[in-house]
Amino acid sequence: MTKKVDLKLILAVVAAGLLSFCGVIVETAMNITFPVLMRQFNLNAATVQWLTTAYLLVVSIIVPISSFLKRRFRTKTLFVTANLLFMTGLLIDACAGSFAMLVLGRIVQGLGTGIALPLMFNIILEGVPDNQKGTLMGIGTLITAIAPALGPTFGGLVVSSLGWHWIFILLLPLLLLSLGLGLFAIRQMTPTTTASFDVIAWLMVMVIFVGFTFAFNRLPNIATRPGEVLSLLAVGLVGLLGFVYRTQRSSQPLIKLAVFKVSSFDWHLLGFFLVQINALGLAFILPNYIQIVTGKSALLAGLFVLPGAAVGAAFAPLGGRILDHFGAAKPILTGAIVLAVAIAGFTLLGMHLTGGLILGLYIVLMVGMGLTMGNTMTSGLSQLSPSQQADGNAVFNTLQQFAGATGTAVVSALITLVQAQASGSLAHRTALGSTVAFILLFVLILSNLLVLTLAMRTRK
Repeated sequence: MTKKVDLKLILAVVAAGLLSFCGVIVETAMNITFPVLMRQFNLNAATVQWLTTAYLLVVSIIVPISSFLKRRFRTKTLFVTANLLFMTGLLIDACAGSFAMLVLGRIVQGLGTGIALPLMFNIILEGVPDNQKGTLMGIGTLITAIAPALGPTFGGLVVSSLGWHWIFILLLPLLLLSLGLGLFAIRQMTPTTTASFDVIAWLMVMVIFVGFTFAFNRLPNIATRPGEVLSLLAVGLVGLLGFVYRTQRSSQPLIKLAVFKVSSFDWHLLGFFLVQINALGLAFILPNYIQIVTGKSALLAGLFVLPGAAVGAAFAPLGGRILDHFGAAKPILTGAIVLAVAIAGFTLLGMHLTGGLILGLYIVLMVGMGLTMGNTMTSGLSQLSPSQQADGNAVFNTLQQFAGATGTAVVSALITLVQAQASGSLAHRTALGSTVAFILLFVLILSNLLVLTLAMRTRK
């Protein structure tokens, strides 16, 4: 089929993007509801956190098989399945009267999101000509990039006015719109093939993410129970080695490891991972800083990061257009420098941040994100052959989930450890812990600048 960007292709991207948007926004909106749910169901913080942990675990297990799903099933079939699963999960949670039922709904939503996340980018990779791919990848990134910052604001407004059940109810019309657009617009670009499913390799994927996810969730206990954390990390590592061993000997692997033989792809992937750790680490630090250190409400914590999210969303397609017209290096390296400047600002002012300073620095940060995030993925995938791009897309989306768990767990562990060791008020100890976390993120973002420079130099 000749590649051209027509209305149907744009609507197909929007349909898949809306589905991914709902997956991200409900995840971040739920964080605001935790204090309410803890009171209602008489739970502690560690237990209520399972609403996020169980969801991310399921997403992380499904995303790596997206390459197999794409080869085996029609795109529209996958889209409809993901949409109906997500709607079922929303309905379960909208009617939930117990915490167990609430977790079940989140697990079903995770199944839908795990299928949906790579789907939008696969539609773009298959259907869009190379000279317009950056712009469409930017539009795809725009749809999902604004969701993490909208989530807390949306959650705060809904919980304070209607109650937490309505977070799920209000997303149903968006899902119905997405379903209608997808049924009309999604086309099959490549034929499906009969492929066997490697169950053992998938079990290894489960071991990887169960081990690493539980280990990261227990990082705050590293000082008191190091053996527990190290044992769980060992489980994840065994799963990883088992997956590599199995995949190398499989005639139809879940993910073709040959993508890692392309050095430029590897550098892009590492840069993407480091940027994601910063993005999701900050998404944890800033709302807590605003509430605990500056004494603002949860709703205001969401509103302070909202302008930055809007700016980042606007810069995502703009960055894609710059890539299409001037190549990958200009937007990616410019964005990486802007990110380093923003994180440096957070680090230097860590003990004295105000709501206004956070708002301003976050806008600068999101300009850098908008220029870097989608373009790094676009440029990295362009280093692969067309037959490898679905596997590359699966790797990028899997690593995105892993970065989320890593970034959140590491910064929360640092802040918790500093809070326990330092003296003074909770606000002072939180500011100190946040500053230590900012220092780590600054080191990682400087490393990212070096990594992306190497990615640009090794590009084909």
